[in-house]
Amino acid sequence: MQKNIVRRALPDALPLGLQALHPLLQRVYAARSVGTVDELDRNLEKLIPDTALLGMPAAVQCLTDALQQQKHIVIVGDFDADGATSTAVAIRALRAMGAKHVSYRVPNRFADGYGLTPELVASLTHQKPDLILTVDNGIANHAGVLAAKAMGAVVVVTDHHLPGDTVPAADAIVNPNQHGDAFPSKNLAGVGVIFYVMLALRRHLNQIGWFEAERIPQPTMSKLLDLVALGTVADVVPLDHNNRILVHQGLRRIRGGVAVPGMTALLEVAGRDFARANASDLGFAVGARLNAAGRLEDMSLGIECLLCDDPVEARAKAQVLDQLNDERRHIEKGMQTQALQTLDALNQRLSGELPKGLCLYDETWHQGVIGILASRVKDKYHRPVIIFAKGHEGEVKGSARSIPGFHVRDALAHIDAKHPGLIKKFGGHAMAAGLTLASNDFKTFQKIFDAAVAEKLTDDQLKHSLMTDGALLPEDYNLEVAAMLRDAGPWGQAFPEPLFDDVFELIEQRLVGDRHLKCKLRKSGQVIEAIAFFVDVEQWPNHRCTTVRAVYRIDINEYKGRSNVQLIIDYLEAC
Repeated sequence: MQKNIVRRALPDALPLGLQALHPLLQRVYAARSVGTVDELDRNLEKLIPDTALLGMPAAVQCLTDALQQQKHIVIVGDFDADGATSTAVAIRALRAMGAKHVSYRVPNRFADGYGLTPELVASLTHQKPDLILTVDNGIANHAGVLAAKAMGAVVVVTDHHLPGDTVPAADAIVNPNQHGDAFPSKNLAGVGVIFYVMLALRRHLNQIGWFEAERIPQPTMSKLLDLVALGTVADVVPLDHNNRILVHQGLRRIRGGVAVPGMTALLEVAGRDFARANASDLGFAVGARLNAAGRLEDMSLGIECLLCDDPVEARAKAQVLDQLNDERRHIEKGMQTQALQTLDALNQRLSGELPKGLCLYDETWHQGVIGILASRVKDKYHRPVIIFAKGHEGEVKGSARSIPGFHVRDALAHIDAKHPGLIKKFGGHAMAAGLTLASNDFKTFQKIFDAAVAEKLTDDQLKHSLMTDGALLPEDYNLEVAAMLRDAGPWGQAFPEPLFDDVFELIEQRLVGDRHLKCKLRKSGQVIEAIAFFVDVEQWPNHRCTTVRAVYRIDINEYKGRSNVQLIIDYLEAC
């Protein structure tokens, strides 16, 4: 499918603070609204202070009381990579601060539902928790919080999801998105929120002399940053300045070989070199394998890998996660084929006019894989998508993915307000959300969701567009520029990796590994190696084609000790 190639807009004048940088970096940063050099400072001292987070003093006091009395703290996490890393950060930090009775519980996606539900609370009775600490969930669990309080537990909620009109009656809530919170960045992942809570707790414990009295060393919180980086990238939250600091510092630890053993093991089983790890490795290699546990089995498998301090044991756990990821891919492939066939038939029936908001359901689809299927369909058709699978008796569960311009969680809230009772429960972010419907209401919701999208998005917003940073100059095709761009990140959501476009002479092309097109391109007399992954083999190789327009990233290919510039082609069309 042909795509629109749109070059990013630049300000009329490049910011003065960036003028000392390489001209290409000036252009790239200015297109991402970076106005000052201070926004590029990735030192930990530039993190926003935790004091601006609403509810922090109450949360710290609750945790301090539990530590001083050595009460049982139960951490309730979530079954995705953000939830797993959040749980691991909380456990490692609390144990390092002297907590002797810390355990965790992650809801089972299929049996328990999401977050601190009353059913989950009931299942904790035998553990007799004195304090329940939620990570990456809780802001929507009003009934669960009440059930936990009725059981006699203190409840501290740490979350980053958007709240409803009211918040649960917890003893403390820390969430930068709750009403009245003055924390400047609203983009922290769940792992970022609990990291901030642990920072504030350590400072308070130091102030009251806890570490000296207990004769334990004051923990170094930077040791947790590899986990914070992983959860932040895997949850696809916007990489604003504050999140870029967290991710950069975490990547430094990973590359330096001082990450937790589970992190290194997961990179190794994915075939990635920890010494060269980047943000995309965290999302597509490590995060995918962690998420496979939550999708198919129990996220405890992933958490135990991240908590493991023995490299050999961590490697064994990582291999189990790798096998689950292979199984997830197999299941997803079958679901994706079925979904795309359904949509192709619908597209033909509607003469190319697909609904603007897509809702698909099949009772055979695996509930744990619908989120990733929604992402795949969204990427192919560039419109908001909700994929549904069979839930508890009489219910279907949906996983939504959206595109820029359509805040899917707010859209669900709007639908809920206009059609009370249609949606049983929902929650999420701008780009991703989850919901539950009665099975009989699926077709009604399908029409309402399409109408909600049509009301909000224009035809232009639904077109496939690739935003690029223009063309590289001939002198920019070198290892120094490739390394400079690689190190100028971290790149990710809302701070995209530099992407360029140009027209090239195609002088060589061949398939490698069945679906990857290896090319040699020529520009201004230079011959440049390039590769396009997962091409349409019905279109490529195309030996009648001698000129192509390519959208690409510049990368460094290392093979047998040699390094050379290689373009990674994201989109290729014959000219």
